[in-house]
Amino acid sequence: MRRLMCAQLAAIAVLGSATAFAQDTIKIGVIQPLTGSVAYNGTADVNGAKLAVEERNKAGGVLGRQIQLVIEDGQCSPANSVNAAEKLIQKDKVVAFSGAFCSSATAAIMPVAQKYKLPLLTGVSSMAGLTEKGNPYFFRSAETDALLANAFSKVIADTLKLKKVAYIGVNDDWGRGGVEEFSKDLSGRGVENVMTEYFDHGTTDFYTLLAKLRNSGADGVFVAAETQDGSILVKQLKEFGINMKVFGVGSWATADFVNLAGDASEGIYAAVPYVESLPGERNEQFVAAYKAHYKQAPDKYSAAGYNATNILMEAIQRAGSTDAEQIRVALNATDYQAPNGHYRFTDNGQAYGFNAALVQIINKQPKVVATTSVEAPILSAKGE
Repeated sequence: MRRLMCAQLAAIAVLGSATAFAQDTIKIGVIQPLTGSVAYNGTADVNGAKLAVEERNKAGGVLGRQIQLVIEDGQCSPANSVNAAEKLIQKDKVVAFSGAFCSSATAAIMPVAQKYKLPLLTGVSSMAGLTEKGNPYFFRSAETDALLANAFSKVIADTLKLKKVAYIGVNDDWGRGGVEEFSKDLSGRGVENVMTEYFDHGTTDFYTLLAKLRNSGADGVFVAAETQDGSILVKQLKEFGINMKVFGVGSWATADFVNLAGDASEGIYAAVPYVESLPGERNEQFVAAYKAHYKQAPDKYSAAGYNATNILMEAIQRAGSTDAEQIRVALNATDYQAPNGHYRFTDNGQAYGFNAALVQIINKQPKVVATTSVEAPILSAKGE
């Protein structure tokens, strides 16, 4: 009987300890696509976020408390992402959250953040209109495609010696925005647009589209696609015998894309906000830590999750409180040194000061062709 009572008391003590720990943590929500056609990228984002939290917790946490990530699969679906946001806020009681990768999903959860007056930060969604909605609880630590197009269109046109370009993008806000911006900037430099086509997420047969591409007369093709869709597209492009220069935005410089695309990835150019080969001690430390943890190099999505989570944790520390309004004010004062540059926010919540790079895949590795800094005065046109 005594043993039974001791066992029961021990169980109660363990349960009480676990409950006390859960109550004592500071919860940050994360909404990313962990299933579906962009799951590779959403998982990389979450991995970066987990690394940031692990490093912070080892260093003593925030306000003397440990950080706990509460992660939800939004699937890049507006409806699923809204449900995830409601759960994180009402049930899990997060103090801030990040997400939701695809711009349409992020746009859907922005009113939820504003309704509950809770800070929301996206590290990926690049449709420029998101920061033009006047939502004081929304922040973006990502580039826009308009910036990348403006910064790199001359480099792309001159380096690739393009005369005629075809444009292919995933049929969502980001894909259409990327096609629109690069087409506008390259056309302004005398590069003719000979084709514009869109495809749906999860497409596995691009042969009809590629037949149009082959007959278009293009000497280069711009593609806005994420890992799964993009790898299938370029493999079928090679199978189709199409030999032209490929460049674009999305997952092109990630290890997952290169592994899936194989030899078809060779020679592709990509405009990206982060690549592991960027110079600097801060990036070297991040790359080493990520490789030690995940046995592979970080990519733009890993860095996006890492940076977004660090920005949120620093804001909570700076606020000296888990009060949502104080965290929001502290986010406006962000001054974060990232692996890829220095992050600050404009009055409408758009980050600037970090770097972007044009890379080319050579021997399955992204090699930097050119870099530029994302500065505030440029960030006013459309993007992901």
